[in-house]
Amino acid sequence: MTSTKTLTVAVTGATGFAGRPAIAELLKRGHRVTALVRNPARAALPPVVNIVEGDLLNGAALAALVQGADAVLHLAGAIAAANPGDYFKYNSFPTRVLAEAARRAGVKRFVHVSSLAARQPELSAYGASKRAGEDALQPFASALQLLVLRPPAIYGPGDRGTLPLIKELTHPIALIPGGRMARFSLIHVEDVARVLADAVASDVTGLRELSDGKAGGYGWDELIAIAEAAEGRIIRPIFLPRPLVAGVAVVASLVSRLTGRPGMVDPGKVAELYHPDWVSRGPGWPLDEPITFERGLPMTLAWYRAAGWLPRKRKPDRSSATSSHEA
Repeated sequence: MTSTKTLTVAVTGATGFAGRPAIAELLKRGHRVTALVRNPARAALPPVVNIVEGDLLNGAALAALVQGADAVLHLAGAIAAANPGDYFKYNSFPTRVLAEAARRAGVKRFVHVSSLAARQPELSAYGASKRAGEDALQPFASALQLLVLRPPAIYGPGDRGTLPLIKELTHPIALIPGGRMARFSLIHVEDVARVLADAVASDVTGLRELSDGKAGGYGWDELIAIAEAAEGRIIRPIFLPRPLVAGVAVVASLVSRLTGRPGMVDPGKVAELYHPDWVSRGPGWPLDEPITFERGLPMTLAWYRAAGWLPRKRKPDRSSATSSHEA
């Protein structure tokens, strides 16, 4: 059940890819928002947002964030790290500290945004850290009205994480780091924002895996066909052998550790990419007119091109009426 009451919502990850649309949706519905922000001068959040300066490792800032809040929306965390320990440093430990602060402040509702990767914690340090964050909340389940959400891959305007893959889907030959037979769920960032705004005002508890509602998820052939329709050209996928991608990941991880700068590819990420089943399970979260990939991909490509993140669309290749997918 969803309440129509105006709430004060404490938000972490407010300036992130999913955080900004979530805050916009919360404000649109009349809620008050308090946001944890590392650098207020660069936050560029709406002026009605109350800002608490600090980060996930600042216990005092977390305590200040939740004061007077009706609900906590915990979005922040690490999606890339220079070493495996950093995933746990940002994804599990602060989650427990935030929950404890919320309990002490008398917050009634706690919505934690985890990841579908938490379903397979053995694959990667990222997945293991997200599962550890979920586990850290369980002692608070009786004190807080706790909901854990596991989104699959989130894409949409403004996302640099899925940009490399979506860029491949605009090429005549798309290099795919994954198995041909894999299936996976997806969700557009605007739908994530709607789910989160629903969730903080609801009394649903437990665990929900999110998606755009497509039963059985997507396969690569479906994504290629959707990309072909969006681009007006034939796209031939080449599925990269896992040992090749794993080798690149090892080198990238060494560079990351030497420089101290997180990279987007590591051995754990490769294990995730080649896992065959990332289809969301269970009841999910109901959405009116969800944005499927057929609608979401053209919207995302248009944004990327307008922002200069992708080159402008080429003229359609009409040299063949049908595609011939190759491995």
